Amino acid sequence: MLDPVFIISLLILGVASGLLAGLLGIGGGMLLVPFLTFLMVGQGVPVENVVHSSIATSLAIILFTSISSMRAHHKAGAVRWDIVKFLTPGILLGGFIGSKIVSYLPTRELALVFGVFVLFSAYQMFADKKPKPTRTLPKAAGLTGVGTVIGTVSSIVGAGGGFISVPFMVWSNVPLRIAVATSAALGFPIALFASIGYVINGLHLEGMPTGSLGYVYLPAVLCVAIMSVFFAPKGAKLAHTLPVKKIKRIFAILLTLIALSMIYKAATGF
Repeated sequence: MLDPVFIISLLILGVASGLLAGLLGIGGGMLLVPFLTFLMVGQGVPVENVVHSSIATSLAIILFTSISSMRAHHKAGAVRWDIVKFLTPGILLGGFIGSKIVSYLPTRELALVFGVFVLFSAYQMFADKKPKPTRTLPKAAGLTGVGTVIGTVSSIVGAGGGFISVPFMVWSNVPLRIAVATSAALGFPIALFASIGYVINGLHLEGMPTGSLGYVYLPAVLCVAIMSVFFAPKGAKLAHTLPVKKIKRIFAILLTLIALSMIYKAATGF
C-alpha cells in the first residue's frame, strides 16, 4: 500500500516536471531524479540502488512527458525534424551505453556525477553566451556523434537531454524557441532506449519493492506521468509566449539548489 503523502508528492512533482519539460525542453529529469531519490528511500528501495532506480524511473516518466510536449511544440511548427533525424541514431546508441555504465557505478559516486552535471546545466543557463554568427550545425555524421554523447550522458543522469541539446543547438545558431521544441522531440528516443537498458540491466536485482521492473519503479511512473502529460502542453504554450531567457535563469537557480542538495546527500549518506 503506497503512502498517501508519497502519492501526493509524486502528483505535485508531475505538475512541476510537466511544465518545465514543455517550457524548457529538458524532459524534467533534472527535477525528477533528486526528488525521486529522496522520496523512494522511504518506499523500500535499497539505498545502494536508490539513485539508479530514480534515474531509471525518471527516464520512464519522460517517455510519456516527451510525447505530450513534442505534440504541442509540433503543432506550433517549432520542431526541426531534420535535426531530430540525424541526432536520433547516436542517441539510441548512447542510451544503451549510458544505462550499462550506470549499472557499475556506486550510489554515492552516481549522485555526485548527477550533481556535477546539474551544476553544469545551471551554468549554461546563467552564462547565456552568444555564438559566432557564422557557426552552424555540423553535417549528418557530426550530428550523429553529438547524439551519441547526448544519449550517453542523458542516460547516466536520467534526463531528456535538453541540458545538453538546447545549449548545443543555440551555440550552433538555432533560435532558442526552436532549440527548446526540438529538444522536446529528442526526449522520446533518449528515454525509450535508456529505459529499456535500465529494465534489462536491473532484472537481476534483489530486494526491490513490489511494482519494480528492473530499476524502474512503476507506481512512481504512473503517479508522475498522469500529471506531467497533462501539464507539458501548457508548458509548451508558455514557451511560445513568455520571455524564456529570464525563466531559464530562474530555473538555473533551482537547478543549482537541487545540485548542491544532491551533492550534500551523496557526501553525508542517504
